Amino acid sequence: MSELSLERGLNALRAEIDAPVAAFFSSCVHCGLCATACPFCTETGDPKYTPILKLEPLRLVWESEFTLWGRIKSSLGLTRKVDDKMLEEWEELLYDSCSMCGRCSVVCPVGNDLQYMIRKTREGMVASGHAPAGLIEASARSIRTGSPMGLQWKTLAVQIKHVQGSTGIEVPVDKAGVDYLVLLSSMEVINFPEYLEAITKIFDHAGVTWTLSTDCFEATNAGIQIGSKDIAAELVERVVSAAVKLKVKNVISPECGHAYTAIRWEGPNLIGRSYPFRVFHIIEVLDELRASGRLQTEGKENDRLSMHDPCNLARKSGCIQQQRNLMDLVASDFVDLKEHGVYQWCCGAGGGVSSNERAEPLKLAAFKRKKAQIEEVQPERMVTMCATCRTQLEEGLEAFNMDIPVVGLTEMIADHLVDKGPAKG
Repeated sequence: MSELSLERGLNALRAEIDAPVAAFFSSCVHCGLCATACPFCTETGDPKYTPILKLEPLRLVWESEFTLWGRIKSSLGLTRKVDDKMLEEWEELLYDSCSMCGRCSVVCPVGNDLQYMIRKTREGMVASGHAPAGLIEASARSIRTGSPMGLQWKTLAVQIKHVQGSTGIEVPVDKAGVDYLVLLSSMEVINFPEYLEAITKIFDHAGVTWTLSTDCFEATNAGIQIGSKDIAAELVERVVSAAVKLKVKNVISPECGHAYTAIRWEGPNLIGRSYPFRVFHIIEVLDELRASGRLQTEGKENDRLSMHDPCNLARKSGCIQQQRNLMDLVASDFVDLKEHGVYQWCCGAGGGVSSNERAEPLKLAAFKRKKAQIEEVQPERMVTMCATCRTQLEEGLEAFNMDIPVVGLTEMIADHLVDKGPAKG
């Protein structure tokens, strides 16, 4: 790496040091509780994966340049310098062994938001050229095609045609003035095409007006995952432009926890203005339809079901009861994992880890914590509401020879809709 690249990275780290970061580093009591909350740390047993230690590049820049004692130590040569070798060493810690799930932040006794600082430290890493190839490629594809997996509208158009053929229901495209603009994640389009069919059935059943946009259908924000505000802001702007063009009142994030927090919470800050529409996760919309009596279901699943709460949805966004209200509609034997909701253990795949092939061994190691949770309640099937979590659950359960199918909550609701007669043409 060139000196210029290193300096860009250091400048990015300096720019990310704000009042909260300074307060967090100053108040850390070095108790180590964050280590007990991180599945990468608990399941590998390696102390280098302690969350606060992953922030060392940012901490060193803060201490040596923003504190008196740090400047003195630095002038005496008593502080390690953040250089290319260090950033190369820390790349694994910041990208491979952190899903930015935020569980460490929840347990911190002094309230330090560690995942907030991980996000900021990644800004310096990507600026210096230290980021995993998988995330770099996903970000580049997002800019070029709008999708981190390189999907184009023609791929989705084929799926739309299939859904319309199998349901007899129109999948609206570029309809102006409707209630909802629906976003999808590439992983859903490729791995779980049943999701689009499920929302098509549900919205037709409930009389919801909605649309997809040919200008922007992708909800995933690779810029946030890699740590680039510029890329992240450009991807948010695409969603905003599509929503404004179609004059929609609301935007729906799909069964993807990361996409939801990216567009709802981080988006307005990234582009520097509020939205002229509201943002909801699909589960929030379904629960509102349930509460208003527009979602009518019949019959219940008889096998033993349990649920994985996506970290971005439950811990970061407070959407916990909504999915349980929906489960009550369709499940006769539901049992929660012992630690769920705010304290749910991460599946290990979020924060860009799933796009980072190099991280596969660590991701599987972290999954052992989720495996232990599932074994404790012995469900016959698992339910979740995030495509990334669902993929990780499926792969992890298969790797550990656990024959437990995984299903998305939206499609389960669609399977139990009251039949209102012949489908509309």
